[in-house]
Amino acid sequence: MADQIFDYEAIVIGSGFGGSISFCRLAQKWGNKVLLLERGRRYPMASFARSPKQIADSFWSIGGEAVNRPRHIRDKNLRGLFDIRNYQKMDAIVSAGLGGGSLIYANVFLEPPDAVFEQGWPSGLDKATLAPYYQVAKQVLGARPVPSWQNDERRQIVRTELFQEFAASENRNSTLADICVFFGNDYSYKGQDAPLAIGLQEKNRYGATQTSCTYCGECDVGCNTHSKNTLDLNYIHAGEHQHGGQVLTDCQAEKIVPLNQHGDDDSSASGEFGYRIEFQNFASGQLESLKTRRVVVSAGTFGSNELLLRCRDVHRSLPKLSEQLGRWFSGNGDFLSFAVEGKKPADPNYGPVITQYTDYNLFDRFNRQQAFVLEDASYPASLAWYIEGAFPTSTLRKLIRALKALIAWLKKYLSSGVWNGSLGFSLHEILKDDLSSKTAVLLCMGLDHGDGTLSLNADGRIDLDWPQDTSMSLYQAILAAGERFKKFVKSDWFFPLPTWELPIRHNVTVHPLGGCILADSPDKGVVSGHPEQRGQAFGYQGLYVVDGSILPSAVGANPIATISATAEWIAEGITGIKPDASLGV
Repeated sequence: MADQIFDYEAIVIGSGFGGSISFCRLAQKWGNKVLLLERGRRYPMASFARSPKQIADSFWSIGGEAVNRPRHIRDKNLRGLFDIRNYQKMDAIVSAGLGGGSLIYANVFLEPPDAVFEQGWPSGLDKATLAPYYQVAKQVLGARPVPSWQNDERRQIVRTELFQEFAASENRNSTLADICVFFGNDYSYKGQDAPLAIGLQEKNRYGATQTSCTYCGECDVGCNTHSKNTLDLNYIHAGEHQHGGQVLTDCQAEKIVPLNQHGDDDSSASGEFGYRIEFQNFASGQLESLKTRRVVVSAGTFGSNELLLRCRDVHRSLPKLSEQLGRWFSGNGDFLSFAVEGKKPADPNYGPVITQYTDYNLFDRFNRQQAFVLEDASYPASLAWYIEGAFPTSTLRKLIRALKALIAWLKKYLSSGVWNGSLGFSLHEILKDDLSSKTAVLLCMGLDHGDGTLSLNADGRIDLDWPQDTSMSLYQAILAAGERFKKFVKSDWFFPLPTWELPIRHNVTVHPLGGCILADSPDKGVVSGHPEQRGQAFGYQGLYVVDGSILPSAVGANPIATISATAEWIAEGITGIKPDASLGV
């Protein structure tokens, strides 16, 4: 078949960590013959939602998708940042936008221990194999701990010290996490100790303008100052602006069809003659298609599994995909909880979202059944205002304070005939000792059993069966640590997310993994872990899967480091180019 039949050498579907890395590395080799398709939109600096109306519409829910989402957004035609999924015993939050999950992740780059790779992973693919790829990705993403606050009081993060004190009380190790946050080129990329002053801007090593972290705590709702090292500021930026790769946003892939030697659709073909990608262009409202020599599916765990399951079982265009497709789903042990109104200040509205992790039998004294890390977490000040006004335990307290302020105002008015100066006193009385400043957010992740199953529902859309009980020993260990944290901060209130309470008992994951796992053979997984066919789908040539869906197990640590390392490893196999942190810039 003549080469001119192809529109592209490679089409990458999705722009999360797997897709962005694939796009950049393939563009280094094939330039403008590489296309990145992303269902969400671009988010330039200062474009993330902040007003109540904007945030209300900042969700993903396309009409006619038949996906089980919260009722209040299910029937709206929204193309916002947050994609919230409701499944059996497991809910999920993922992202839609150029940069994928990096737009809302908590920045942590944490490599799991060697022991994680000893169960479920293909032979020959272990921590030692991935070590150089971890290193490259870490350098590109500028991952380093928060700068020392010794010479700048504004860099002091109260909750970091609180969690360090708790770890010491537990005889555990608290370690400052490497986080993908911009503190200036000298600090983030050159390894020097002096960060760029808070709020100052400069171009990063790849040419994108960023702001030295402002400590606003808004990492998880989209960083409006571009202080996070999101993928659109490094891998995608280099792939598009330095190497000429093409990017189409507002486009959702719907079908992958192999071609025969004449360039026609042929579901019996195995990819040796390329593929046709069919996608919905939301901007034009049209269903469009393009032909490519190779395809990289990187639509995230739910997106990649759904696309491939529909191609195998609904469209019948990829019938040779492994029967293991959809198996071994993991929520990476994600578990969120709160210790409310403790006696020790937590100040959870200041600083990057996560700054440290405390090890519970993941790195030291490894225990596969109960291995997890405990991380501090923050949330935006705007949410703190909401909590102050809405949280029921503080209502009476606020009414008493308001009454006290009113009495003081009346006394002053009756005695002197003036009231000026009372406004500041009233605000102080109402807001002092606020609830949010003494609320600690506990984020855990660990080695769940990874035995969930993704399948298609009656509408042909992705569904999840999560056998929660098999991972209950992990969740019980996490809850026990939370109860001890409550006692340590002398709080009367400790609770997980409301979804965990009976009779609901749902987990919530922001790190869905698995379903298209790496394996030695198609009877064990979906894509190859062999060095010669890295990430290539069994039964097909030139069809790759590169995202969290290929991880064969939970990794316990934040998974972006491992997703990035495997993506670099697979990209090297496709292009033959040894990766380095320059991205060819």
